[in-house]
Amino acid sequence: MWYLYILSGLGGAAVSLAIYILITRTVFKGRMKAIIDKANLEAESIKQQKILQAKEKFLQLKSEHESHVNQKNNELRERENNIKSREGQLKEQANELGKRQHDLDSLKGQLNAQRNILEGKIEECDKLTAQVNKELEAIAGMSASDAKNMLIENMKAEARTEAQAFINDTIDEARLNAAKEAKRIVINTIQRTATETAIENAVTSFPIENDEIKGRIIGREGRNIRALEAATGVEIVVDDTPDAILLSAFDPVRREVARLALHQLVVDGRIHPARIEEVVAKVKKQLEEEILETGKRTCIDLGIHGMSMELVRMIGRMKYRSSYGQNLLQHSREVANICSILASELGLNPKLAKRAGLLHDIGKVSEEDPELPHALLGAKMAEQYKERPEIVNAIGAHHEEAEMTSLIAPLVLVGDAISGARPGARREVIESYIKRLKGMEELAASYPGVDKSYAIQAGRELRVIVGAEEVSDEQAARLSTEIAQRIQEEMTYPGQVKITVIRETRSVAFAK
Repeated sequence: MWYLYILSGLGGAAVSLAIYILITRTVFKGRMKAIIDKANLEAESIKQQKILQAKEKFLQLKSEHESHVNQKNNELRERENNIKSREGQLKEQANELGKRQHDLDSLKGQLNAQRNILEGKIEECDKLTAQVNKELEAIAGMSASDAKNMLIENMKAEARTEAQAFINDTIDEARLNAAKEAKRIVINTIQRTATETAIENAVTSFPIENDEIKGRIIGREGRNIRALEAATGVEIVVDDTPDAILLSAFDPVRREVARLALHQLVVDGRIHPARIEEVVAKVKKQLEEEILETGKRTCIDLGIHGMSMELVRMIGRMKYRSSYGQNLLQHSREVANICSILASELGLNPKLAKRAGLLHDIGKVSEEDPELPHALLGAKMAEQYKERPEIVNAIGAHHEEAEMTSLIAPLVLVGDAISGARPGARREVIESYIKRLKGMEELAASYPGVDKSYAIQAGRELRVIVGAEEVSDEQAARLSTEIAQRIQEEMTYPGQVKITVIRETRSVAFAK
């Protein structure tokens, strides 16, 4: 009977399982239906929201588009109105131009008619004038051109006579009124200003210790002395003079460069062409610095401030220049002091007068050296470096090459004359000699391919250094002949001048 119990238990379990499955399936279907219904509701809600958002965006874009279209339409209507207004203005202007053209054509016709009338009258007048001239020539016995020339000459002679008489009267009156006071001021100024008037020469003596140094300076076959002369433009005279070598050149700056370079070479002991060129270049730079320092000290000594550094450098260069044998810097300082005293006596600005006196000869130290008198060149340079108009005029007029427009100008003229008129202050021969040598150097330098030119041996020899790349041997020979011919035709000189053209080729390489 036990299997009946087992079978009945299994049957009950099966029935229970079937009932569970049925109930579970029913519950699952209910939940799934609820989930699906909820999802459908949410999807419908989202769909409605998106539709509403799309409608709002569409309406917004439609509104913006309509606004943009309206704006463009307004701009087009405005432009159309402007074009119509402009067309109306152009039509009015065209009508006005038409009226003016008509008036001009009418006026042109009237002018043509008047011109024809005038031409007829002019022809009639010319005929009458010619007839009258013929009658006058017959009566006077001379032609119209002869009578005109005679009248012009008589008027010129009468004008010259009247002008000369007026000038003489003016000069006499000025002399009577100003002679006594001018003499008093000038004499007082001369007595209060005193300077040495030593005259410079064109030779510098360089002391040496023994003849061995002479031999080292000369070098093998004279190559050292030739290199030194070529680098400095100074003639070096080595003779039997004991313990000395002479440096000869008309330019004091060149002599000073040669002296300082020789001193450094002798102290250093290395004397050869390459070293010579290096030392000369270094000395030139040092000398430029010394020139600037000299200019600064001069301005400080005279109490002059606020001057351009380029003008200060030119004042320093005056130390190595001379005017008719008189040191240019000493002369300029003396003129500055004289002008200051004269200005004080006359109640003028002494500082302004002193500044003009110091700068009056800066044209003599210009490196450009154009075809201008030194007074006008100095005035141009002073104006370039922002000096006051009174000073510029005083510099340009101190040799009466420009009109005096300031009260300082005659003071500079008088001060320059006082400084140069001292007994022994100047020597005319030196100045003319230096001008002649400079003229020879400038003549040679005007040829293409010339690097340097030096007048040596008191102007008896002109050495011209040319570039090997620009001038060939044949051209160098022809150049010496051409320079000699031009010197012979254009310059005045005693004796004869030897022209030496030097063409040197150098090859340089560096080992690294």
